[in-house]
Amino acid sequence: MLSNTGIAQQCVVSLLLLFSLYDGANGQGFKVDLNSPKSIVEASKVLAKKLISYYKGDQPGEILGILPGPPDSGRGPYYWWQAGAMWQTYVDYWHYTRDDTYVKQTTDAILFQADPPKNAFMPVNWTSSLGNDDQAFWGMAAMLAAEVKFPDPPADKPGWLELAMATFNTQAAPDRHDELCNGGLHWQISQYNIGYDYKNTIANGCFFNLGARLARYTGNQSYADWAEKTWDWLIGVQYIDEDWNVYDGGYGQRDNCTVVTKSQFSANVAVLIHGAAMMYSHTKEEKWKKAVDGLLDRCIEFFFPKGIMIERPCELEDEMKCNVDQHSFKGYMHRALATVAQLAPHTHDKIYKVLKTSTEAAVKSCLPDGTCGFRWTLGKYDGDVDRGPAGQAMSALAAVMTMLIDVDPSKIGAPVTADTGGTSKGNPDAGSLPGPFDPPPPLTGKDRAGAGVITTVILGTLIGALVWMGLDLWEGEK
Repeated sequence: MLSNTGIAQQCVVSLLLLFSLYDGANGQGFKVDLNSPKSIVEASKVLAKKLISYYKGDQPGEILGILPGPPDSGRGPYYWWQAGAMWQTYVDYWHYTRDDTYVKQTTDAILFQADPPKNAFMPVNWTSSLGNDDQAFWGMAAMLAAEVKFPDPPADKPGWLELAMATFNTQAAPDRHDELCNGGLHWQISQYNIGYDYKNTIANGCFFNLGARLARYTGNQSYADWAEKTWDWLIGVQYIDEDWNVYDGGYGQRDNCTVVTKSQFSANVAVLIHGAAMMYSHTKEEKWKKAVDGLLDRCIEFFFPKGIMIERPCELEDEMKCNVDQHSFKGYMHRALATVAQLAPHTHDKIYKVLKTSTEAAVKSCLPDGTCGFRWTLGKYDGDVDRGPAGQAMSALAAVMTMLIDVDPSKIGAPVTADTGGTSKGNPDAGSLPGPFDPPPPLTGKDRAGAGVITTVILGTLIGALVWMGLDLWEGEK
């Protein structure tokens, strides 16, 4: 029988355990010192391990490279593109931490979904819902791998730069562009897909982003020309207004893009400010500095109103309307702004003032095992698992690991170019092989002649068979 002292000790232990569980449930159990490079790396490892647990693509019966989904398949809540965003996160994770745990998984996933031999990220399985933005998210994963000198693919596989070029080349092809709204990419690639008439910011923003990065990496002016043309188009249709608000898009056939959808999502801003910083780094032109500064000021005002990032259109104070896709957007913004701080150093202090307070809040949303919530403003884990949780994990990992640029900048290099140490192999003709969206080539005279011969042979064979069958039937009646 326990003494009164023993009973008291047990009560104290039980209470301490209860309080520790309570703290963990409220996000207090995940610890990281955001001023310590070692602590940030260790915390990032925990978050990366949790994120990869949501990926099943390398298990028997699953599809290599993608998160469980798409939603209408009953396999999971994620669309194809979001895995491209996840592998971007792992490329950056390697860049920041130099932990190579996920290098092979990342490489295998990107190469498989590139869809050889075209290698432009247009798998036939996804043609019924494939958008230009979806394709670009995978292409940007390859571009990022080239920029941070992620370990090269095997020698018999295309290089990271080649994959990015293939993606860009297919999107720059004439069949992706028309005169509606004076230009601009459609949201969807196929005209038969729902949403094709929508010409939106994310599709054109990703194309601009990829063009800007290829221009900076290769020095090829044609990429810069495409990037500037796309940027000017976004300004012209007022998807980016004079106050640096970034809107979602408009319809071509219906309104000639004159009726703009005024929703403002952070993913649109992230790809645009990142691309503008790439153009500024490449050209040093005032036009791009003005764009970076304008987008940054409005971004902080709109998405970081109290120093903590919120997804304003759907993360409402009294209601959560964000879908599975939107649960991952905070990660894109944190990663984009971290790179902007490197490419445009005059923005560093302004950016990291809000990234640090936002990351502090993100950490409080996480449980000790790295499970993280979405609503960082709550100061605790929100239990929001119905719309994820891979997006929440991506965002928390992005927030934590990018703090290394602030506390250990000498070890985290800016994106490289072909002239500053980049070694990834490119191919200017990449993406030229036929793919699922390409029309058949026009017939030549030789094609028609050959087709005529084949048709004659087939008809002759068919007639002969019918005659033989007829004779056989008559013989059977005798």
